[in-house]
Amino acid sequence: MSPVTKKKNPINQWQANFFAGLAIVLPAVISIAIVLWLFEGVSNITNSLLLPVPSKYKYVDGARGEIHWYWSLVALLLALFLIGMVGRFARHYIGKKLIELMDIVLLQVPLLNKIYAAIKQVNQAFSASNKTAFRQVALVQFPRSGYYSIGFITGDQHQEVQAKTREKVISIFVPTTPNPTTGFLIMVPEKEVVVLDMSVAEGIKFIISLGSIAPDYGALNPPSTGSTTGSLPSIVPSPVVGKTHAAH
Repeated sequence: MSPVTKKKNPINQWQANFFAGLAIVLPAVISIAIVLWLFEGVSNITNSLLLPVPSKYKYVDGARGEIHWYWSLVALLLALFLIGMVGRFARHYIGKKLIELMDIVLLQVPLLNKIYAAIKQVNQAFSASNKTAFRQVALVQFPRSGYYSIGFITGDQHQEVQAKTREKVISIFVPTTPNPTTGFLIMVPEKEVVVLDMSVAEGIKFIISLGSIAPDYGALNPPSTGSTTGSLPSIVPSPVVGKTHAAH
């Protein structure tokens, strides 16, 4: 006798279809929602460029209130164009001098000078001129020896720390998961830092996905003890992580 084929429960079949569809639709919906949220937030700033536009054309009700979305898009494109022009102007001698003059003026204003100086320093830390900040992913023993965490190298110029610890230390930002915008800043001896081959984007994806999305590692021959896994200006890490002291 042939086995009796059991019919699938329609409810179970619908649930399977629903979750399969959800896995396809959800990433697209979240991506679109994030883009719209960012557009709305940025447009609240860039809409100030629309002051010359008459109210009857700009606002939905012709007077005040909500601005037509296409005018917000025009303001955003205009802002991008102006920022590009400022960047081009800043490459010339006169532009550089005007920017220096603006820095001097802003740094003389009470309260504003503290905010401006802090933001400028952070901006310079992540600028293209900084060859180490957030350019490489590292593996460190954190929160204690024997436990490994993914982090991002943020710098190695710490004269006071190096003088007082007598160690060449590297600052590592170890983000939390699944929110990589918060985390811990630790300073680790250079010899105990393992530079990984994965890109920063792959490292962030690995953290956000709770470690479920790991980048492919194409090395056919794993590096032997004593060889380097990456390179940094003035940083030559070893892939063998020794017993570490507490993070400085």
